[in-house]
Amino acid sequence: MNVSGFGGWLEATPLWLIAACLIAAMSVSRVVGIALRRRWKQGVASDGSKSDGEEGFMLSSVVGLLALLVGFTFALAVDRFETRRSLVLEEANAIGTAYLRTQLLEEPHRSRISRLLVDYTDNRLELARLPNAEARPLMARNDRMTTELWVATVAAWPTIRGMDFSSSYIDSMNSVIDLGESRKISRLAKVPYEVYGVLFVYLIAASGLVGFTRESRRERWSTTFLFLLFTLALGLIIDIDRPIDGAIHESQKPMEDLRASLRATPPAVFHPRPDR
Repeated sequence: MNVSGFGGWLEATPLWLIAACLIAAMSVSRVVGIALRRRWKQGVASDGSKSDGEEGFMLSSVVGLLALLVGFTFALAVDRFETRRSLVLEEANAIGTAYLRTQLLEEPHRSRISRLLVDYTDNRLELARLPNAEARPLMARNDRMTTELWVATVAAWPTIRGMDFSSSYIDSMNSVIDLGESRKISRLAKVPYEVYGVLFVYLIAASGLVGFTRESRRERWSTTFLFLLFTLALGLIIDIDRPIDGAIHESQKPMEDLRASLRATPPAVFHPRPDR
């Protein structure tokens, strides 16, 4: 998926650079707010206590709304992360079930489909660890292997058509294919870039408001620390929302355990040769 503009920049830029750009923009915004405050004070004389109360209420409202927006975005990112993590377990279970049911087939279908499922699992694991730009060859290979799995299933169908487990076997192969597609879609499903754009603009504007309303050095340091925490939270959200490139990503342990199990139990384990 090719992304341009702000979305492309957000995808391609390292987290530390995004945070640095955001902090720089916030600093400039606060300086502008301080300058506007000084010009405003030169031209307007009013009751200081009343003005401070109004400004404090305005700043509290803006920061409260900013916290709400950050929390909402965090919930969106975590929901997508949990979906990706649960799909890993579901896919591992589906492949394992299909592999076990494959052992009920006659040769040569049993060996052929078992080998395809093992290769398919290997490819899925490699695919999960590569960024989208580098994963295209493996995605194409995944599509080919999906077709091969179904072709092999169709070839085996006449031999199991009259058996009781035939329908459940077809369902298990369908689940393998469907979950592969679900994981592909979940990998691309992210928090809308427009949400990040609004958050960035809001955070920068709030920094300008801080410069305009908070005059003392102590107040400026405390609000600066607060907005640095907001920047850290936003960086965490972006990291969670990057399935591969980020430091936080869903564990592939279920698929790794499945691959080890498949390699340890080839078809010969389920069909030992009779003693001679």
